[in-house]
Amino acid sequence: MGGLRVVRRTPARNLPSHRFRDANKELVPPNRRPAERPLQRRMGYRSWMDTVVRPRPGSQATAHRLWLPRQHGAWAMLAVPLLLGIAVTEPNVWHAVLGAAAIAGYLASATAQTWVRARARQRYTASLIAYVVAATVLGMALVVTHPGLVLVVIVLVPAGVITLVAAKLGRGRGVVAGFAQVVEALVLVPAAASLAGPLDSAAVAKATLMAAVYLVGTLLAVRSVIREQGNTGFAVVSVGFHLAATAVGAILLPLPFVVLLGLLALRAALLPIVQRCYRETVTPLRPVHVGMVEMVVATCVVGLAFVSPI
Repeated sequence: MGGLRVVRRTPARNLPSHRFRDANKELVPPNRRPAERPLQRRMGYRSWMDTVVRPRPGSQATAHRLWLPRQHGAWAMLAVPLLLGIAVTEPNVWHAVLGAAAIAGYLASATAQTWVRARARQRYTASLIAYVVAATVLGMALVVTHPGLVLVVIVLVPAGVITLVAAKLGRGRGVVAGFAQVVEALVLVPAAASLAGPLDSAAVAKATLMAAVYLVGTLLAVRSVIREQGNTGFAVVSVGFHLAATAVGAILLPLPFVVLLGLLALRAALLPIVQRCYRETVTPLRPVHVGMVEMVVATCVVGLAFVSPI
């Protein structure tokens, strides 16, 4: 047969992966390079079916990210202190305005953090301007009708600068930026309480303490199983903070809230343990599972504030 040889086709499943191209095509000797792909595919060519009939993958997701950040936990960070502030007073229409201003302010802050580190900043300009204008209009309406709220600027401005600088340095998800965001959110407790008559200073202080413990505890507990997973020292810090908060709560807060703080400490201790136990299994602890736990925790904190006077 000269230099030729006859090769009988064999089902692909019985061959090593490097010996075949396709289940029904000829064998490829180990010393021969696979055939080059067509020029159109190598150059990223798309047919008219791809460009006209099929939507471009990720186009809607990209437009969505230009207007809504992906930090889903931030919504609980806004809702819990706002609702705790409402729980110590009487709800009124201005609480809805404050909630809208808080959402607009958060979206403006999150978009600004993305804007300062983005290469194509013009993509975020429209959303940034829209959120800043909305937050300004709503904030001015609140300050005009409730002048005492102007004091929140003392807290919001330096905390906002810290988050922007951290984002510029690429540390927007760091612990320092996280604490600055917690401080920004905590002003919602006294702000909400001041919108309905005279303040009950003791109740507002206790509600602010409860909100601070929840927000800082969530920051530490979630970080211990996501960004600091496997870091035993950080997990110890998280549990230690919760135990210390429970001890302080036993002195300052009613019994139902002390019990809740104890449960929060138990959650902070169990999350790293569960993650370690299920790390090598087919069902490891994922961020979505942690998020579900935190949703339950937030619901318990707010629900107890409305059911039991703080």
